[in-house]
Amino acid sequence: MRDLYGDDSPIAAFATPPGKSPLTIIRCCGKGSLEAVSSVFSRSEKLKQAPGNTVIYGWIIAAGKKIDEVLVSVFRAPKSYTGEDSFDISCHGGAVTGHAVMEALKTAGFRDALPGEFSFRAFINGKLDLTRCESVMELVCAKTETGRENAIKRLSGGLEAEINEIKKMLVQTLSGAEIFLDYSEDEIGADEDEIAGILPAQDKALNALFRLKKLSLSWQRQRIYQEGILAVIAGRPNAGKSSLFNLLLKEDRSIVTENPGTTRDWIEAWLSIEGIPIRLVDTAGLRESSDPAEKIGIQRSRHLLEEAELILYLIDGSRGITAEDESFFTAQTGRKPLLVLWNKADIAPMPQPHFFAAKTAVSISAKTGEGIPQLCNAIAQTVRRQTLDAEEGGLQDASIGSARQKNLVETACTALEEALAMAQEQEPLDLIAPMLREAVNALGQITGEVSTADILEEMFSRFCVGK
Repeated sequence: MRDLYGDDSPIAAFATPPGKSPLTIIRCCGKGSLEAVSSVFSRSEKLKQAPGNTVIYGWIIAAGKKIDEVLVSVFRAPKSYTGEDSFDISCHGGAVTGHAVMEALKTAGFRDALPGEFSFRAFINGKLDLTRCESVMELVCAKTETGRENAIKRLSGGLEAEINEIKKMLVQTLSGAEIFLDYSEDEIGADEDEIAGILPAQDKALNALFRLKKLSLSWQRQRIYQEGILAVIAGRPNAGKSSLFNLLLKEDRSIVTENPGTTRDWIEAWLSIEGIPIRLVDTAGLRESSDPAEKIGIQRSRHLLEEAELILYLIDGSRGITAEDESFFTAQTGRKPLLVLWNKADIAPMPQPHFFAAKTAVSISAKTGEGIPQLCNAIAQTVRRQTLDAEEGGLQDASIGSARQKNLVETACTALEEALAMAQEQEPLDLIAPMLREAVNALGQITGEVSTADILEEMFSRFCVGK
C-alpha cells in the first residue's frame, strides 16, 4: 500500500478546482517538501525558517521567471493534517495560473497526489483513524445541513470513541476467558464443570451487543442523509405534477400547460426537505395513449415508479378520484410508501380524511402553495418512519457513516451473538474465545487498528484528489 501511494515522497494536488475564481489552492506535503517549495519560492530562506501555522508572502519562480504572486501557509510536522511538513499555496484564480504553479512544483520534485493520498498519510501517521478519514469525504459530499452535522460528529471522533469503548468491553471479556484457558483449574481455583460455559464479564458482552445493534440500526437513517431518496411525482395528466415540481424547487423547471400530455419525459432535481436529500422526479401523466412519444414517456414513468422509495400521487381535486386512480392505489397497496396529494384544494376542498381510508393524504394547491408546509412535513415523517432512530438509545454522537462500517459492525454482532449462545449452552471456552476474537478484530478494522493493504487501497481510491 505504501509503495502504491508513493511512500513519503513529496506530493502536490489542487485543493480547489482550477477555474474562474478569486483563488486557487495547491496542497503539498512529504519528505523534502520544504526544500522543494523553497527552491521555486522567491523568499526561500524566509520560508525555510518559518514556524508552523504561519503565512509567507512571495512569488513562485521557474526558470528565472515569475509565475504567480502567492501566499504560502506553512504547517510543520507533526502538527499538520498529514503529520508531515505541509504547505498550502494560495495562487490567483484561473485555469492557467494554477497549472503553471503546479508545473513549477513538479519541476522542483513533486509528483501528483493520488486520490485520498493526503488522508491516507494522515491515517498512516496516526493523525486520523479510518472512521474520521471517511468522514472527510462525507463532508465533501454532504447534500444537506443534517448530512454535514452528522459527518462532523464522526470527524470529531464520536464513532471512534464508541467503537473503542465497545471493543474495550469485549477485550475484558476475552481476556477473562483466556485466563481460564491459559491456567490450570488448580491455579485459578475452579473445577472442570465451572470452566465449561463460564463467560467472564458476560454483562459487559451483553452491553456491547446492545450498543453494536444500536450502531447497526443507525446506518438506515445515515444512508438516507448521505445518499438521499428517490421521490417520484405521479398521477393522471393535468393533475398538477409539473406545477408541484416547480413549486417545491422554487423555480420553473418543468413546462406547465393546460394541454394533457405536455410532459413527455421525466425531469429530476435535488432538494432538501427537513434535512433529508430528496431526488425529486416529475413524470409523464399515467394514461393510455396512442402517441408514440408520450407512450415512451409513460413507460419510463412506470419504470421510475418501480425504483421509487416514495411516491407522491396527485389527484385532480376538480375531478375527484377516478377509476384510474383507484386502480393505481390497488396496485401499490403494501408495496412502498405512498402519499396521496389532493391537488387544487383552492377550488375543490378535500373530502373528509376517512375518504382515503388508511392512506396518508395531504390537501394542497400547487397553484397557491396551500398545504405545502404540511406536505414537506409528511414527506419527512414518511421517510423517517422507514428507519429506526438509533439516537433514542443515547448514541447521539455515534452513528455509522459507511456501508463498510455497517458490514463490520454486523460481523461483530454475529460473532458476539454466537459466543453468547454458546456460553448459554455451556460450550467450552476454547470454542467461545475465537468468536470473541473475531468480534474484536472486526471492530479493529472499523477504526483501522486492524487493516490490510487491499482494504486501504480500495477505501482511499474513492476519495477525490487533494483530500
